[in-house]
Amino acid sequence: MQKQQRALVLCSGGLDSTTLLARVIESYGSQNVVALAVQYGQKHVRELQSAQAVADYYGVPLKMIDVAAIFADSSCSLLSHSDSEIPHESYDEQLSCTQDAPVVSTYVPFRNGLFLSCAASMALSLECSTLYYGAHHDDWAGDAYPDCSREFVEAMDSAIRLGSADQLHVEAPFVTWSKADIVAEGMRLGVPYELTWSCYEGGDEPCGKCATCIDRARAFEVNGLVDPLYMRKDAK
Repeated sequence: MQKQQRALVLCSGGLDSTTLLARVIESYGSQNVVALAVQYGQKHVRELQSAQAVADYYGVPLKMIDVAAIFADSSCSLLSHSDSEIPHESYDEQLSCTQDAPVVSTYVPFRNGLFLSCAASMALSLECSTLYYGAHHDDWAGDAYPDCSREFVEAMDSAIRLGSADQLHVEAPFVTWSKADIVAEGMRLGVPYELTWSCYEGGDEPCGKCATCIDRARAFEVNGLVDPLYMRKDAK
């Protein structure tokens, strides 16, 4: 009898990874899926709370690890110890204004490489055969986040296959998709977007001004929809 395949999904509590989790559950069944969230020293815990809410909704276990110490010397504006302000403009605007910087200020140094490495060790320990990662095209366009690119995913997949004697591989099914494509898939899957969180600022309501809020709002608009987080806000 063939052994049932298991999967581990990196889950930030955001729109992309939640849609990915729903898609993986559709394929594997919730009993064969584990979610992993990472505390990396971000300025707020709102996204981790959303990751837990999403995992509870789907009935999958959520593992959490803390790697904040690794970024203790980084000045990235997303980190709690940083004095840098989170930019209130799109990624395109940021990149056009920072010719001397190869990435945006919210790029956490090699964060996704670290996350995938940690997740690979956990996935192997849990006897998972596939590690899922929610990178998408909008994040690596213009090299805003180079550790979301297709080339990066392929390189990490190769390294993880080699380092695990081909017991584990990486899948990033959204890596060539736009965020609007992901929302369309999420609507098909019935994803509870009201439980998710994307805003870099944290708080009770999304700021609507940071790059990820701008991208998220645009993705719903392209699909003729309103982000349920704003629908909840407007209902108050």
